[in-house]
Amino acid sequence: MPNDTINNAIKKASTSNENYEEIVYEGYGPNGVAVIVEAATDNKNRTAADVRHVFDKAGGNLGTTGCVSYMFNKKGVIIIEKDSTDIDEDELMMLALDAGAEDFKSEDEIYEIITEPSEFETVREKLEDSGLEFIEAQVQMVPTTTVSLDEKGIEKMERLLEKLDELDDVSNVYHNWEE
Repeated sequence: MPNDTINNAIKKASTSNENYEEIVYEGYGPNGVAVIVEAATDNKNRTAADVRHVFDKAGGNLGTTGCVSYMFNKKGVIIIEKDSTDIDEDELMMLALDAGAEDFKSEDEIYEIITEPSEFETVREKLEDSGLEFIEAQVQMVPTTTVSLDEKGIEKMERLLEKLDELDDVSNVYHNWEE
């Protein structure tokens, strides 16, 4: 191979500005489970084909924009493990609500704090300043309704989520499956 060809290839690779585009795919998984897939890609056609293939193999189908997003709300979610804090439940709830949280839930082993996306950073910072550690703290799509599945549906849904997770371009997957 001539040196000019090699040098041109190196020059092109070093000056190329790959533009990654954020894309949201919506569809239905097995048994009508609503699924939102967020991806960042430099090749929309490849990513769309990959996501469509995963949906088809898992017994679901890729839908059009807006077909399931109406079933989700964008919310800030902060999850704290109960064992990780000495603050009692009522005190933590008041701290979160005073910081601007919208909702506070106490479940088996965790506390879940829900915020509006605009209040998320403020609430997170105030809770961090109080010495709390989070299992999870991010803005995400929270389902307004959930779907329960039978054993066969659970297997298909787990396979769908696993295969979507394996795709390099996929950054987040949200669903309304009641796990």
